[in-house]
Amino acid sequence: MALKTTTIGAYPKPPGVRVPQWHHDKPESDAGVHPTDPTRAYSAFLRQRTPEDERAIDLGTQDVVREQDALGIDIPTDGEVRREHYIYYHLRRLQGFDFERLTEREMRDGGWSARVPTVTGPIKAGERFLRHDWRVAQEATEKPVKITVPGPLTVWGSTADDYYSDPQSFCAAMGDALNAEIRDLAEAGCPWIQVDEPLLARHPDLALAFGIDNLARCFHKVPKETMRAVHICCGYPAEVDQEDYPKADPAAYGRMAEALELAAIDAVSLEDAHRHNDLRLLETFTGTTVMLGVLDIARSEVEQVEDIRDRLRAALEHIDPHRLIAAPDCGLAMLDRRLVQAKLKAMVEAARQV
Repeated sequence: MALKTTTIGAYPKPPGVRVPQWHHDKPESDAGVHPTDPTRAYSAFLRQRTPEDERAIDLGTQDVVREQDALGIDIPTDGEVRREHYIYYHLRRLQGFDFERLTEREMRDGGWSARVPTVTGPIKAGERFLRHDWRVAQEATEKPVKITVPGPLTVWGSTADDYYSDPQSFCAAMGDALNAEIRDLAEAGCPWIQVDEPLLARHPDLALAFGIDNLARCFHKVPKETMRAVHICCGYPAEVDQEDYPKADPAAYGRMAEALELAAIDAVSLEDAHRHNDLRLLETFTGTTVMLGVLDIARSEVEQVEDIRDRLRAALEHIDPHRLIAAPDCGLAMLDRRLVQAKLKAMVEAARQV
């Protein structure tokens, strides 16, 4: 039987879309530090955008959705075409985040630093906006389109808090704000909603203390017919084909697996291509669907169909086939679009051969 396939979030932006690509626009100093505002180019774009830009974004979104559909992806995403960054796009539409007052903060456990937006007041939901994003994308396909939102702990780790006294209070407020948007998105009919929480893997102690509980906060009162997913990758490099870069502790998934199985989610996305797991990990998930990463999202080499197929077959020794979905490790924004197409073709073919 063929396994289902999905993408995780970001996709290379099509020609004609002027939205800055965060990974392509952050300068790097000789010391490996990114000292500038990672959203500076997007701020300038917002000041200058035109109705033609909005039209190009909508058409670009539908372009990448159709491309995923044509490649055989069963659960495409909107490609995050209108976003400069998977976190900051959302935060601009919430109350409490100041994008003019920027604060230098170390990122990725000190791997580099950036000037990030500062929390200067209570975090609250703003006007609904993802309903529009999903509808534009869903018009391009009959397949279920997945929409992503940044998770509370990941937002805490990517901003500067000058209001709350501790990460638990910050994340609780963030979870409530996200819930308002997620419920509205579900009410609009979005079939798949994914909370992106890579910092759960980087901070498993915080994940177990309150991070995973906040998933329930994010999905509070979301109807059962909506698939509730969480994505937990282990870390992005600064550039394609970078050999050594900081990643989460390999033991993090194992430490969190039982709590994730008991959480208020239907599916969990785990990285496995760049760094293999002990696949016995999948046995913990007796009811939860696993989106298993089988494509390295920061390597220019195209994976062989046979290698992907064999890894998926190995995974099926530990999980039911109807609960295993083939996926990339994370978003695909760092890669050239032709390379993305080749990788996704290989993944789809491998999933069909299982």
